[in-house]
Amino acid sequence: MTLVNNPGTWSAIYSPLKHAEWHGITPTDYVFPFFLFIVGVAIPIALGRRIEAGISRETYQKIVSRAATIFIVSLLMSAIPFFDFNKTEIPFVIKLLIVFGYTAALFLYLWGKTRLGLITAGATIALTLGFWAAGTVIVPYSVGTMRIPGVLQRIAVCYLVVSIVYLHTTWRQQAMIGIGLLLLYWFLMTGIPVPGCEITTIDDKACNFAAYLDRLILTEAHIWRSGKVFDPEGILSTVPAIVTTISGVLTGTWLKTRAKSASEAAAGGASVDSAESNNSTYTSDAAFGRSKYEIVAGLFFAGTVALAVGWSWSLVFPLNKSLWTSSYTVYTTGLALLTLASCYWLIDIKEYRKWAKPFVIFGVNALALYVFSGIMARLLGMVRVAGPGGTEISLQQWIFDTFFLSFAEPINASLAYGISFILFWLFLMWLLYRRRIYIKV
Repeated sequence: MTLVNNPGTWSAIYSPLKHAEWHGITPTDYVFPFFLFIVGVAIPIALGRRIEAGISRETYQKIVSRAATIFIVSLLMSAIPFFDFNKTEIPFVIKLLIVFGYTAALFLYLWGKTRLGLITAGATIALTLGFWAAGTVIVPYSVGTMRIPGVLQRIAVCYLVVSIVYLHTTWRQQAMIGIGLLLLYWFLMTGIPVPGCEITTIDDKACNFAAYLDRLILTEAHIWRSGKVFDPEGILSTVPAIVTTISGVLTGTWLKTRAKSASEAAAGGASVDSAESNNSTYTSDAAFGRSKYEIVAGLFFAGTVALAVGWSWSLVFPLNKSLWTSSYTVYTTGLALLTLASCYWLIDIKEYRKWAKPFVIFGVNALALYVFSGIMARLLGMVRVAGPGGTEISLQQWIFDTFFLSFAEPINASLAYGISFILFWLFLMWLLYRRRIYIKV
């Protein structure tokens, strides 16, 4: 998504790097459900030991704290530096210093250096207030137009809800909840008339029930500006997104069960008497290897079935990422299962691991990558410089026009900019990885 979100220009993008306009699906539309799916896979791994030891108040506190932190961090990254960058009359260099100060404070907090983060934030606030006290014009950030939903916000909500569901239900109950929610969402989106619309249909961006609820509850001031009448991470469409996460939980639970069975098979083979030790080693290794292939086969089978069901459902309830339709949920779950099976086969069975190193570097600091690359992209868009003919353009556009358009046509220059952006962040994430600094909540 860092690559997708940072082209050189939005007017020249290869189609696989675009979201589907409305109905339909592109490779870009796989990314978000894949992320929610793998969040779900991680839940049984992270909370399984806590359940075995007994669910405590600390478990709930950890879940709520993590969800709240992710939600708030997303709001902060869109609000920094808490004033209108171009209308505020603080000297340019100082404005940059304030942006870096808040960003550093957020980084330190997420790193676990809470005291140092608070000191940095306090110093940055004091610097801003000093200019305000001196009479400098400071136009504050407009909370009244802040977008409340978002990618990290949806991840936080899905994690919170699904973690609590996982703590109190069996896998069968989780599967039934998921199926029930998908059917309920289908009914709500096709059977509930939208006030003010002659025809209620998901073919219309405004006259569908999810968009109506977003406008009613969040109001147009707090939803995605580009959507105007709907939000792709809105309230009702989060329900099927929760099911995507539940599908990950079911997968994670199954993987844990199969891994345990494989370990027991290996231990059983190794526990026979020493007279048969050579044969037992072979037996345990074979059992362990067979179990790995069974895991891959199970993932491929489930993925193929889900893919077929999702595609079939799409014939009456179209694939739509913005609405996160039930068919889209099942279809992308199938793709996620197939992708996970492929990675498992390549990495765990064939042991082809070198190709995955960049993904490991990004993966261990996924939150840091998303948050801080997003802040950087916003800063490049906020800073204004002189363009051709003396007109003001963003620093991002100036970099793109000056360097990337000088050697390639727009669509390739746009891709080159995005690749350069992601490589720059790969270098920064490598520095954290090399020093074993992992940003997590």
